[in-house]
Amino acid sequence: MGYSGPTGPMPVLTCLPEDWWDPAWQAAQSPGVTVPERGIWEASAGIAGPGTPAAESPPSWRRVAGTTVSLWASRHLPWLRRSPRRLMAAAVLGAGLVAVGVGVTGLTVSTLSPAHAAPLPARPDPIPAPTGRTVLPASLATSQQAARPVWLSIPSIGVRTRLIRLGVNSNGTLQVPATTTVAGWYTGSPRPGTVGSAIIAGHVDSRSGPGIFFWLRTLRPGDRVYVGRADGTMAVFTVTKIRRFAKDQFPTAEVYGPVPDSELRLITCGGTFDRSLGSYLSNVVVFARLTG
Repeated sequence: MGYSGPTGPMPVLTCLPEDWWDPAWQAAQSPGVTVPERGIWEASAGIAGPGTPAAESPPSWRRVAGTTVSLWASRHLPWLRRSPRRLMAAAVLGAGLVAVGVGVTGLTVSTLSPAHAAPLPARPDPIPAPTGRTVLPASLATSQQAARPVWLSIPSIGVRTRLIRLGVNSNGTLQVPATTTVAGWYTGSPRPGTVGSAIIAGHVDSRSGPGIFFWLRTLRPGDRVYVGRADGTMAVFTVTKIRRFAKDQFPTAEVYGPVPDSELRLITCGGTFDRSLGSYLSNVVVFARLTG
């Protein structure tokens, strides 16, 4: 059996330039691991070596406030110096007023400022599997012509979307849909159901919220993926594995390369979000094989 897919250099998937970062997702991706800000990395780079005395812990805000009030009162209110108890009472009163001010300011800021991160959205409920006329893998394996894909359904994560056509950008990267609500079939790959690795890509999210492939990473081997085609037929794929690859180490041959049967690749962004780049550093790839 031959290979009907591309043989030249394969494009790399990029993300929307305004990708939305969800810390709740980051916590779910790497439980117990906190990803620090860039400035924190730089500040913590100088780790003390053996024999270096530990830095003294900074004073608490109560200590700072009390000391400040005591110094001001001793300078501007001389009568307090004659009574240590009065000086102590003034310091305590000043610290209390500072605490109240800090609390009110913090409440105001937290009320007026937008939330830093939206909570992780609820996983969508599964949807019924589509029904329709399927084509047996044996007949598809030798087919030279097949109808173009027009819709995609992944019942286990509640996905049902139309498919648009995707090509290659001038810089050699794979085009991505202009909206996060649909997925796209890469026209340089085989049509789903024919021999080769068919490629379907979609966004994970944007500034406005989750995208069509937000829950793609939660698929499991055995889940079904349905691709509808323009002639009314339907190709059914079964997930075999889910992988995450760093974009600078993307395994082009494994994802796009020739295979002897009919397979499907679903691709989106994922992993750590780099604020300085405004993009995720990895791609999530779902591998599936035609089973019906």
